[in-house]
Amino acid sequence: MTMIQCISPVDGSVYAERPALTLDAAKTVVERARKAQKSWAKRPLDERVQLVMKGVARLNEMVDEVVPELAWMMGRPVRYGGEFKGFNERSNYVANVAAEALAPIEIETSAAFTRRIEREPHGVVFVIAPWNYPYMTAINTVAPALMAGNTVIIKHAAQTLLVGERMVRAFVEAGVPDDVFQNVFLDHQTSEKLIAAGSFNFINFTGSVAGGRAVERAAAGTFTGMGLELGGKDPGYVMEDADLDAAVDTLMDGATYNSGQCCCGIERIYVHESLYDAFVEKSVAWVSNYKLGNPLEQETTLGPMANARFAKTVREQVADAVAKGAKALVDPKLFPQDDGGAYLMPQVLVDVDHSMEFMREETFGPAVGIMKVKSDAEALDLMNDCKYGLTVSLWTKDEERASRLGAELETGTVFMNRCDYLDPALVWTGVKETGRGGSLSVLGFHNLTRPKSYHLKKA
Repeated sequence: MTMIQCISPVDGSVYAERPALTLDAAKTVVERARKAQKSWAKRPLDERVQLVMKGVARLNEMVDEVVPELAWMMGRPVRYGGEFKGFNERSNYVANVAAEALAPIEIETSAAFTRRIEREPHGVVFVIAPWNYPYMTAINTVAPALMAGNTVIIKHAAQTLLVGERMVRAFVEAGVPDDVFQNVFLDHQTSEKLIAAGSFNFINFTGSVAGGRAVERAAAGTFTGMGLELGGKDPGYVMEDADLDAAVDTLMDGATYNSGQCCCGIERIYVHESLYDAFVEKSVAWVSNYKLGNPLEQETTLGPMANARFAKTVREQVADAVAKGAKALVDPKLFPQDDGGAYLMPQVLVDVDHSMEFMREETFGPAVGIMKVKSDAEALDLMNDCKYGLTVSLWTKDEERASRLGAELETGTVFMNRCDYLDPALVWTGVKETGRGGSLSVLGFHNLTRPKSYHLKKA
């Protein structure tokens, strides 16, 4: 029997383990989901929405268990209170727009014809969720998929092993039928076999580019629809008219919050030469104020990275950049808790350029590079010089200028004077190796359903 383990970054212990399902057992889960789907889809939309929102409310009642559990599994300090703010905001928004998003498009209702386009659920939706924001990333698909009349099977990352189990428990206790929302523990091989067999009608995967390729390869020839949210190397650009203090505060938070383990975290910053020196000085001071330590202690503001191997990647990228001429400006003496393992100090690098892996590859840790630029044209070239495209953060008082630059940027979302935020009214999407598809907003419902046309000629 294969056991799936969560190794806690807090102390390196095995925090949780669960047996992986055999292929036959997993097929039984899929069969139950498929059997339950038709009757779930026949329930009134209002009823499905209400049941999902009862599940959300039930999970909120578990806050005292959820927050320390997250700290143990992936290292986020308890002082930040879990992910309930974003989890609830996203759930509430999709609940409010479900009727509008799923309403038929009426083309003609006349004495001669009725013509309309309806939205029909795909069937069984497979959600493969990541460890970095395990509740918020999952709910982006789980809530609208269930509301739209799909059944959902969730598989969580080993690092956040208990999250899918807890979500399903909350939703089932709130009245969602057992087979409508199910959690599974699977190894990669079994997951790939299920996907290759065409077991699912839609797959949503959030994770690495390599993981996305594995899902696509497994699904090849099955024509299974999918949404893939993969890597990122999101830039910020601080223009000469930016509010300097607000830019420092927001971009440094965007680069280092959650130990930098954010899909849309800021990983590289381009600053106009007139503000560059001041921006760098203030950024180093800002980052140096973190208190690195045990995430279960209230005073800790920066916990360990989720796994020692993730921290190793960050250290290697920083060391490579320094060897090629970059300067690391945050003093290691301020962070004696950095243990060479999962506990990693934050860092700001200057004298960086795009020949360095640190400025090209996803770092996914609390380290950021800052470069000086002379013009919008130079900043635009550098921002687009990337194989990823999730978000871009522009800092200026000129909305027209930001929109003009936005039109030239190869990205999923253009932010002005903010970053690292997922607005549930806007579609969450990316370009290039960041993936394809989109979640949330009205368009998220469209991706989780298929159009069906009705062309009815009256006798």
